[in-house]
Amino acid sequence: MRTPTRARKRLFLPFALITSAALLLTACGSGDPAADVAGSAAGSDAVPTTDVVTGVRRNADAVRLLPPGTTELTLAVSVGGTPPGTTYLSDGKTLTGQDVDFAHAVAQALDIGLTTEQASFEAILPALDSGKYDIGAANFGVTEERRGIIDFVTYINDGQGFAAREDSELSEVTDLRQLCGRKVATGAGTTFEATLEESRHLCAGAGYKTYTVQTYSEPGALWSSLQQGRSDVVMSTVNGLRYAVAHQQGLKFLNEFHRLDVGFALKKGSGLAPALRAAVNGLIADGTYARILKKWGTTESAIAESEISPPELTD
Repeated sequence: MRTPTRARKRLFLPFALITSAALLLTACGSGDPAADVAGSAAGSDAVPTTDVVTGVRRNADAVRLLPPGTTELTLAVSVGGTPPGTTYLSDGKTLTGQDVDFAHAVAQALDIGLTTEQASFEAILPALDSGKYDIGAANFGVTEERRGIIDFVTYINDGQGFAAREDSELSEVTDLRQLCGRKVATGAGTTFEATLEESRHLCAGAGYKTYTVQTYSEPGALWSSLQQGRSDVVMSTVNGLRYAVAHQQGLKFLNEFHRLDVGFALKKGSGLAPALRAAVNGLIADGTYARILKKWGTTESAIAESEISPPELTD
């Protein structure tokens, strides 16, 4: 994994190109279209069930940072596939996933109650501002645009990446002009779609036929399109792609394209950020953090320290 650095400098494909409407979508996808594995249901054999949260101890230092009177918080999550994204256990009712584990571990460290509600992905950030939810956890990437309207408390690193069939001539995608003339599958309503659409002109400017953007609302349809040859490449989350490729035959992960910190989303100025940051850092220190990452197969996405609304990462 490349080591990202922090800077205001933009990449070849600046996130400033993304429209304001798209800012309400995760930089790491809407519902994580990469997460569905060959269209399979999230059965008990596909979803890790190791309990890595029970036993988390109260973090007195973090508790002291909570706004006075805070005893219960409402968490909004978006269900969109299989691990490591939020999904259901085999009972079809119990929510699980990396974001869920992190949120519940933090709640235990803060000694507060946590009510978890499912929400459509695009509704979470506006609902934070209205006060309907206290915390949003849906693989929200930290971007410069969002930092002006949302507070973040980081807990992992993720980003954009690509996958293709094993017989593809592509080995990596470092410039979107490498996609010219190809069919690119991605999740509908995501910043992946926005990035691709905003950058179509790059192919024409270089004298090439533009790529075709194919969007899917259902993860299973996205992967079927790739497997059956209707698409040439998939653009989605790094962690979701790695998981999908590991559980499907005939596919390969190409490369990471742009890394982003991922964090809990909070209403701007909510006052919760310092306590959540201290709680996450406590989990890092006591080993709980590493156990959560190991459970979901995302150890490569570990961060050394949680931060509050850090600058957007650049490579």
